[in-house]
Parts: sequence; structure tokens; C-alpha cells
Amino acid sequence: MKKLQIICLAAFAFLYSNSTFAQDSAATNYDQGFRLGFGLNGGLPTDGDYDWALGGDVRLQYDLSKKTSLTLTTGFTNLFVAEEDGKDLGFIPAKAGFKAFIWEDQFYVLGEVGAGFAVTNGYDDTTFLWAPGIGYANKYIDISVRYEDYNKFKTNQVALRLAYGFDL
Repeated sequence: MKKLQIICLAAFAFLYSNSTFAQDSAATNYDQGFRLGFGLNGGLPTDGDYDWALGGDVRLQYDLSKKTSLTLTTGFTNLFVAEEDGKDLGFIPAKAGFKAFIWEDQFYVLGEVGAGFAVTNGYDDTTFLWAPGIGYANKYIDISVRYEDYNKFKTNQVALRLAYGFDL
């Protein structure tokens, strides 16, 4: 697990440094600004403790250039248990991330890190979470797939995010 985290962090650092030095005239004339997006998330946990996940999020994005952005994401995610005696886990994620467009200014990679705060069914724990992902975005629509790991919750998921976004 530690090796995968180190590899992901190294990849995002490489993408950040690569895009920082590659400036062209279109990037220098790009209007920096904020975007706001509202998304729905559905996921499948990769272990046996939970059966599926559903959530919603709000993402604030600051465009550093035409190809790079910083993100702040929060919302609510619920991990569902099919067993009657099991308890679902609902939590509020708070993540910061970096998004780099890598192909035709529409396909991107995204890395986020943060915390998940358990808020339902008597759970009283906070976990470190990290989430690498890939996606497609245009002026209004954002579709992405990500892997999300919740360390203290002892689970993770592969999730699909469908979102609507706009400039502020």
C-alpha cells in the first residue's frame, strides 16, 4: 500500500513540474479563475465489508493555467452494508487536489488527499484518504473515475463521478 501511495505522489509531482515549465503563449494569456461543480458519485468497495457506495460532492476549482488547476472537494459519502445486522458508514470527505489536463485540454489526471470524518451510526473516527483519478471535462460536464482509499475505515472504492460545473 505504501509503495502505491509513493508512486502516485511521485507521478503527480512529475506532472506538476512538467506542466509548470511548459508555457506557451496560449497559457500565458489564459484568464485564471474559479469554477464550481456539483457531482454525484457511485462506487464499488474493493473489499468485503461494504457492498456499494453513493454520495454527492461540491468541488471548488481554481485554474492556474489552461492545463492545471487546484481543487477543494467536500460532500457526503455513504458506504452501504447488505447485511441486516451491519451498520452503514456515512462520512464527510474534505480533500485538496491538483488536476492536470494531459490530452486536448479535456482529458485529465487528478490527485486528491485529505480526511474523511465519520458522521453516522455511532462511528466516531477520522481517516486519511487519498484519491487518484482520471476524467473528461468540457465547459459544463465532468465525468471521472477514481480510486479512493480510506485508511482507518479499512476499505476503499472505485467510484464514478458525474458532475455539472460552471465558471464563477
